[in-house]
Amino acid sequence: MIPHDPVPGAWRTSSRSSGNGNCVEVAAGSTAVAVRDSKDRGGPVLAFPAASWRSFLAGLDRLTTPR
Repeated sequence: MIPHDPVPGAWRTSSRSSGNGNCVEVAAGSTAVAVRDSKDRGGPVLAFPAASWRSFLAGLDRLTTPR
């Protein structure tokens, strides 16, 4: 398990969320990015190494950018 270290108050709703209540929130720390369900803020948190998160976002950009 990767420890996460988000800055308190740093959680934000994903820019990919559609506003229908099915959202994730992300918080970037110095070494990891934490992800949680916006409907269950006290629930489980997934943490990913910052480099892995950047690769994930780059992959999303490739999928969603018109060619």
